[in-house]
Amino acid sequence: MFNKISRSLALATVLLSSSFVSTSALAHFQMVYTPDLARDRGGLINLKMPFTHPADSGHVMTVETPEQFYMIKKGKKTDLLADVKPSQWSSAANQGDSYEADVKLRGLGDYVFVMQMAPYMEASEDIYIQQITKTIVNVGGLPTDWNEELGLTAEIVPLTKPYAIFAGGTFTGVVKSQGKVVPFAEIEVEYVNYQPDMKNNRFSDQSNIDLPADLFVTMTIFADANGTFTFGIPAAGHWGFAALGVGADTKHNGKELSQDAVIWVQAHEVTPSQNSQPSK
Repeated sequence: MFNKISRSLALATVLLSSSFVSTSALAHFQMVYTPDLARDRGGLINLKMPFTHPADSGHVMTVETPEQFYMIKKGKKTDLLADVKPSQWSSAANQGDSYEADVKLRGLGDYVFVMQMAPYMEASEDIYIQQITKTIVNVGGLPTDWNEELGLTAEIVPLTKPYAIFAGGTFTGVVKSQGKVVPFAEIEVEYVNYQPDMKNNRFSDQSNIDLPADLFVTMTIFADANGTFTFGIPAAGHWGFAALGVGADTKHNGKELSQDAVIWVQAHEVTPSQNSQPSK
């Protein structure tokens, strides 16, 4: 397993060396984003895949073509790598290379999308980062694959339906590597605070919520001894969880490799019923 202590020390060294570096500057999230994870019907969806900092509309990092991109539906794996095409993504910080794919959803059930990015060299930490991201889209309310373990080298297995969460509810997952739990895994949490503009491939200019301090841009939690964690979700929208350095591969091109497990979930507003009658 990747040495999380050495990564934390590297991050601390970078932060101490410059008072202009935000404490969230080195949080990375590989997105596999589509607006609605719970859909009434199937059809064509567009998935955006920037490697970026979604909570503060931060830097978009250039990464080589993904190593893998596929879909699991009712236990069947469909390779979608040929559908991935290069694109651009713009944030408040810059415009950078990205990827996207158009996928047709046929029938009811869960569609588990898995994207394994190519290793990215983070010069400030002198390590490679590779994130294996899961995004689960449901059609028609029929649950099929959402909690299935895929045996990935770095994986968060959800214990909560990632598309059926109310704002104010919780998300629970188990961090695993090749089927084995990862005790006390360090997990970064970020909110997609700037709405993705799917048409123009950019984050919106206006944040969804005001963060009280930089500490809330990237939050850090830890799994327990059984690799399980729970996070209370305070706001509606998309939330990302990245378990750092939990993968089996620890070296790439002679340097340290942090192989991270990422999962995206969506929380929904609690809307009072229009049919409710005031009490007499």
